[in-house]
Amino acid sequence: MGWMHTAKFLTTAAQLHHLPPIHVPEIAFVGRSNAGKSTCINTLTQQKQLAFASKRPGRTQHINLFSLGKHGVTDAVLADLPGYGYAKVSRSDKVRWQQVMVNYLVSRPGLTGIVLLCDPRLGLTELDEALLEVLRPRVEEGLKFLIVLTKADKLTRSEQAKILSITRLNAAGGEVMMFSALKKQGVDEVAQLLWQWAHPVQPAAPAAAPDGTAAPDAPEDSQQN
Repeated sequence: MGWMHTAKFLTTAAQLHHLPPIHVPEIAFVGRSNAGKSTCINTLTQQKQLAFASKRPGRTQHINLFSLGKHGVTDAVLADLPGYGYAKVSRSDKVRWQQVMVNYLVSRPGLTGIVLLCDPRLGLTELDEALLEVLRPRVEEGLKFLIVLTKADKLTRSEQAKILSITRLNAAGGEVMMFSALKKQGVDEVAQLLWQWAHPVQPAAPAAAPDGTAAPDAPEDSQQN
């Protein structure tokens, strides 16, 4: 989708209070350090180096924001959050990154949706499930949520179907999609869903009656037919 290809680097911050206020829908990407988060962002935006993809997991230590919008008008923002669960960093760094991420997910105004990246060969890990619990109150309040199962090209079709079914049972009300940067599987579907999150269809206003007042709602029976 061309809209995703308009992504541009906006800013980076090591702490939540350093992020600028955003007045458009914001969509955050989170996941374990080796789940393919940066590769997914770069594939969706068709930009090889927009998000930093390293052979050393755990290199993303800041929240990085990218603006989206055609003709120079920003209408959404992507947030790339620090990966979690990588062993070769100090415990103090782990704790700091995780706290920054949790604070962001719980309190960031304007947060519209979360994309959780997961390696389907590992399934949802203990850390992923802990993240789902953190998100649950906001999801129940209407926050959009998607689990992207990356590296789908490493699975057979039957394996993909099985992990999709299992993950949907544990998705806490969110959607689940397979994704492969190599085979471009799921790229258009994920991009379309993010577009819909950022551009929700507003319900039509009730038609006005001849006297200028709003027309009464239709009876329930007629609404169902």
